[in-house]
Amino acid sequence: MPYSKFIIYLLIFSFFNTGQAQEKQFKIHTLAFYNLENLFDTINDPNKFDEYSPMMEIKTHRKKAYEQKLVNMSKVLVDIGKDFTKQPPALIGICEIENAAVLEDLIMEPSIRDYQYKYIHFDAPDMRGIDVALLYRKALFTPIHSSTHGLKIYEDDKRIYTRDQLLVTGKLENETIHVIVNHWPSRRGGASKSNHKRMAAAKLNKRIIDSLQVIDPYAKIFVMGDLNDNPNNASVKKVLKAKGDKNKINLKGIYNPYINLYKAGFGTTAYRDAWSLFDQIMLTKPFLEKDYKSFQFYKAGIYNKNYLIQQSGTYKGYPFRSWNNSGFSNGFSDHFPVYVYLIKEVQRV
Repeated sequence: MPYSKFIIYLLIFSFFNTGQAQEKQFKIHTLAFYNLENLFDTINDPNKFDEYSPMMEIKTHRKKAYEQKLVNMSKVLVDIGKDFTKQPPALIGICEIENAAVLEDLIMEPSIRDYQYKYIHFDAPDMRGIDVALLYRKALFTPIHSSTHGLKIYEDDKRIYTRDQLLVTGKLENETIHVIVNHWPSRRGGASKSNHKRMAAAKLNKRIIDSLQVIDPYAKIFVMGDLNDNPNNASVKKVLKAKGDKNKINLKGIYNPYINLYKAGFGTTAYRDAWSLFDQIMLTKPFLEKDYKSFQFYKAGIYNKNYLIQQSGTYKGYPFRSWNNSGFSNGFSDHFPVYVYLIKEVQRV
C-alpha cells in the first residue's frame, strides 16, 4: 500500500495571541508498548523450557486457543490510540513473545494485516524463551540499525539468563529516533530479594542511553517496557534518574510521564488488590521542546478500555488476562498497554 494512501489525522489546536485565535494543524502518531502475556506457539522447543508456558499446558484444543490468542492480541494492537488518531500506532514495543514465528502469525491476522507491520526481533537467552520485539508500520518508520544487548546477572558465580534489551534506530517520517524495548527481571522471590536484577537492567539501559548521547547529545530516545518496577523504585528513579516534571529535565535527562499517573493511583497490572505501574514509556529532553517543527511529546496514557477489564468474579476490575487455572480464558493480557502521542506541526501550503 503506497504511503499516499495512508490517511494522517490532523489535530486542530487553537492558540490565542492578543485576543485572536490562530489555528494550527498537527500530524500525530502513537507509540505504544504491550506485554502480550505468554504469546507462545503450540510446538515444544527442546532447547527451551517452553513447556512451562500456559499455552503448552493446554491438553486439548491448543491450536484453537493459539489462534484466538492471536485474534485478541491483534485487536488490541490496532486499537491503541486509534480513537484519537484514527490510525493504529506507528511503533509498538512488545514482550512475552516466544519467537519470530508467532510474530509472523500475529502481523498476518486479518485485523492488522492491511497496516503492513514489520518487526525487529532477536532470540534472547531467557530460559523460557521469552523475548522482546518492536513492531513498526513500514510506511511510517524505516529501521536504520538494530542491536540486542544482553543483561549479565550472576548469582553464586552462575549467570542468570534473562531477556535482552532491544535497541532500534530508525526514521519516523525522516526524523531519527531511537527505541529501547525492555522486559526487566521479575519480582519472583520477592521485590527486595530480586531488586538487584532490575537495578542491573536499569544500569544496562543507562549505558545504552549514554552511548547514544555521546554521539549525539540531542538524540531522541524512547525507553519502553515492562520494567517490573514502579516509577518511584530505585531502578527508575536513581539509576535512570527519570523525573516527572518536564521543566526539570536537563539536556541528557529522562522524562517519565508515568510518575504522575502512578501518583494519581493508576496502574497497568494488579496483584492481591494492589495496582502496579510496571509498564512505562520514557523519553529524552529533545522530545520536550516547544518548537513543533519536529515530532514532540504531547501526551501519555494507559489503554484500559472496558473490553480489556475483567467484568466479574474474584478479579473483577483487573486486566482481563488470557490464562487462568482452567487454561485459556479468551482474555487478553494481565497488563494494560501504555502509549504516548507525538505531534508535529503541518506547514500550510
